[in-house]
This record gives sequence, C-alpha cells and structure tokens, in this order.
Amino acid sequence: MDHVEVTPDAFVDENSDGVSLQIDALHELRDLASDATVIIHGVGLSIGSYDGWSDDYLRCLDQLMDTVNVAWHSEHLGYTKVRGEFLGTMLPLPRTKEALELVIERVAAIQERYPFPFLLENVVRLLPDHDSNYTEAAFLNELTSATGCGILLDVYNLECDQANNGFEIEEFVSELDLNTVREIHVAGGVEHRGIMLDVHSRPMKASTLNLAKEVTIRAPHVETVTYELLDEAAPILGPDLIASELVRMRAMLESAPTASMAVTQ
Repeated sequence: MDHVEVTPDAFVDENSDGVSLQIDALHELRDLASDATVIIHGVGLSIGSYDGWSDDYLRCLDQLMDTVNVAWHSEHLGYTKVRGEFLGTMLPLPRTKEALELVIERVAAIQERYPFPFLLENVVRLLPDHDSNYTEAAFLNELTSATGCGILLDVYNLECDQANNGFEIEEFVSELDLNTVREIHVAGGVEHRGIMLDVHSRPMKASTLNLAKEVTIRAPHVETVTYELLDEAAPILGPDLIASELVRMRAMLESAPTASMAVTQ
C-alpha cells in the first residue's frame, strides 16, 4: 500500500467537553505516516445540511490535522442530518442551483480553514430523484469549476445507482470533467431485498475493478485507488483475503501506472 485512508469519525471519544479524537489512535497514525501517506475521508461533516454542518466533526479534523501529516482530505457530497436530527444514513444533495450555491460557499470555507487539497465524493442515491437543474456530472463540473476542489469518484457507488435506479455510468463518465478526479474508491457490498447497499464488507466484483481501471486510464490526475472496508468486516474477511484483494488491485493498476494504491478502514 502507498496510502492509508483514515476516517476520523471511527475513533471519536465523547466527554463532558464535547468530542475529541482518541490520543492513542492519533499517535499511531503519526507513526504510520512515516511508512505510508495518510489521507483523510470523513463521514460526519454533513456538508449539505441546509441548517448547518457538524462543528464537532471540524473540531476533530482540526485535531487530526495538527497531529498527523496528511496529503489531502475528502468528504461525501451529501447530508446526514435534518434540523439537527440524524437520518441514520446519508443522502445526496438535490441538484438545484440553491444547493449548488450552498455547497460552493462551504467548500470555500473548508479550503480557507485547511491548507490541503479537498475532495468530494459521489453518494449512493437511495430515494427517488429530486427535480434537478443539472445532471449528476454537470453538478459536479459546476462545483469543481467554481471552487477548484477535486472529485473522489466512488465507482462502486456508481454501480449501486446503476443496479437500483438504472443510472447510466458511461454517460456520466463521458460528461464528467475527469481532470478533477484525484482519487477512486472501490468496494464490495451487499444486496438487501433487491437493493445494492453501500456497505463495504465484501470482496470486490470484477466489474468494480474493471470500472476503476477504465476511469483511472481516462482520468489523468488520479493519484490513488482505495479499497474501502468497514472495521466490522476486517475480522470476518481476515487478513489473507484482504491482502489478496490488494494484490488484485495492484494487478489492475499495472495498466495505469500513474496511480497508487490505498486501503481505508
């Protein structure tokens, strides 16, 4: 592995003063940074919540940035809270001019706060689509053009949308400005009652790796391809199977030598 991707939400402690990151985990990450490049991928910012994002998450991110050298950080282009209430899942933004203006302003604030490149990831669409002013790709193109942020393209999420909603992946990839894609996520998930879920707990399908390979070849600035795996899934799959998945990724990347490889847990 060339990079290790870290989700700060996974090692948060709650106390009387609010939330903070576990000190032991921070020190372990600081030591790890001498052997692999650390990148950050958050879940809890809720950048698209109309009534405001999570200040607790930003305080934890401040703590992490102050302790560990990181190459870049990313978040999901979605929201997890409405009126302060946690939804129990993550939903993508409606692709409206109002939502675009809101997220542009917040991306600018993030970029001013942290001196590292910032990426946003496409989110699986679980509910029927909202009336939109933009296609999926056009919304991302407008966002990256206005802010200079990058895209973390999750190709497994694209496959989920294809299976669940008939999403046209090739049409999306052809319209998306691939110059903005810096990182690619791959994963293996589960199907529940006919719905493909964004649950990173299985080996990758060949179709997912092939799609990652295609995008990596076409996107000139991709720096890493990341295998996503939940903490709970690691002991179930076991180290040998996880290692074999990374070997599969390495073989795929041989045809796209500009990209490196990472794992997130």
